[in-house]
Formats: sequence, C-alpha cells, structure tokens
Amino acid sequence: MSDFSANFKIQTGEAALQQVTTGSVVSKDGTTIGFRQLGHGPGLIVLHGAISSGYTHMQLARALADFFTVYLVDRRGRGLSGPFGNDYTIQQEVDDLEALLAKTDSHFVFGVSSGAIIALQAALILPAVHKVAIYEPPLLVNDPAAGLARFDNEMARGKVAAAMVTAMLGAQMGPPIFNLLPRWLLEPLTNKMLSGEARNPSGEYITMQQLAPTLHYDSQLIVEMRDKLASFHAIRIRVLLLGGSRSPAYLKAGLDTLETILPQSERVQFAGLGHAASWNSDRGGRPGPVAQALGQFFA
Repeated sequence: MSDFSANFKIQTGEAALQQVTTGSVVSKDGTTIGFRQLGHGPGLIVLHGAISSGYTHMQLARALADFFTVYLVDRRGRGLSGPFGNDYTIQQEVDDLEALLAKTDSHFVFGVSSGAIIALQAALILPAVHKVAIYEPPLLVNDPAAGLARFDNEMARGKVAAAMVTAMLGAQMGPPIFNLLPRWLLEPLTNKMLSGEARNPSGEYITMQQLAPTLHYDSQLIVEMRDKLASFHAIRIRVLLLGGSRSPAYLKAGLDTLETILPQSERVQFAGLGHAASWNSDRGGRPGPVAQALGQFFA
C-alpha cells in the first residue's frame, strides 16, 4: 500500500488548513493564465472542463494537498485568466499548459472532461508531462458540429437559456428528468435558474451566466479532436482513465476506446458517481474517491 493510501483519511483533515495562494504565467500568445496553488510535494496541474473553473476542484485539491502541490488552473476565458483570443484551437490550450509546467516544475496532469482532451494532447507532444490522469473526455459526442452551430445561433440572438439547454441536451449532462421534459419547458426553467443565480459568499465561483459563452470553445475542442483518437496511440507515458458508473454511455464508450488505443493505461470506475464526481460537493461532486485514485496513481 502506498503512503498516500495509508494516510489519506488522516491527512485530508489537516489539508483543510492548507493556505491557498494565486499565481499566473504568460502563455506563448501573451495570454495570462491564472491559477490557485496549495499543498506541498510534486506538482499536479488540474485542468477543469466545461461550465466550471479551477475553484470547482478546491475540495479535490485539499484532499491531495498533503502529498502534492496542486495547481487549480482557470483555463483561458475564465476567472483569473485572460480571454480566448483569435484563432482558438487546442494548441493554445496546450501552450498554456506548457507554460504552467515550466513555471511550476510540474510533471503530473489531471484533466476533466474537455480538460481531459487537452491533457491527452499534451501527453502526446509535451515531454514535461510524465503521467496523466483523465476523467471522461467527451470524444464521441454525436454530431458535435451541429450542436455547436445551434448553440452559436442561439447565443448570437441573446437566447442564453436556450443555448444552455442545447449544450446540456447534446452532452446529456442534465439531471435524468431533464431529458424527459420538452424544450418549451426546459428553457424558462433554465432562464429562471440563470436569473436567480448568485456567487457563493466568498465570491470564488463563476456564475453559469458568465460561463455560458465558454461552451462555444469547449464544443470547438470536441469538434477539432473528434476524429483524432487514433493519434493517442503514440502516447508513451502511463495514463489513468477515470469515470463514473452513472455517466452517459458515450463517455464510457470513449474510455473503452482509449483503453484499446493507449499503450499504457489503467482504468478506475467509481460506482454510483457521474460526470461531476471530481467537483466540490456543493456543486454535485464527491471528490474523495477521485482524490484517492489520483493519489495512488501519481504517488
């Protein structure tokens, strides 16, 4: 049993006292990429997915902070970081990560959802990445280009709630009842949620209203990388594949496919958990099991 596994339950209580600091790097195109930092030990960079930010994984970071220096990145376009800029592609995200790896002298990366796609691409081309863990990269979304076109059209017309419904239905990310309700009912319910949304008292969370435009770029990543799964066969480092038993079938199928493609992979499925398992508990997550799997893998 690793030291992490043996001491996890004891150390997570002490980790709640870890001081959080902020920092930033400048990416290749001049964009500032901000992050929160806590803990001590080898560096572990966390790349969040859609409709979230670095702070969404604060509880995960605290659970790991007695064993790793955890860097919770706000990916470009969110929170502590600068805008997306022109000609956005996955290469800009990889450049951002490369700058972070160099600044922090880190070699471990954990990517969630669209962040997992970035982590895989980085593992393919960046020698500084020594191990990578990914949680359910959405690589097998059905017709993502069509969904992106509808989302963009609705956002351009100022119909943010309708665009959010389009994104959630396309990704199958809403609660189970979400897929049973008609759009004419879903849109006003979503609009009510957006209108009544407020930041948490500490002001750390970014609202869904503010995050809605970033869905365009996460969707663009999926469109760009959809037909490039076979390229990941060239990854020569160890990859940990994580997922939940309650997640949509296409996400499990994506992990199934990666398991056959990646030369060195291992897989963990969390019983009873879904796509948001690594998030803070007040955002629907249960990060403890995810933290334990990550600690054992990176230890």
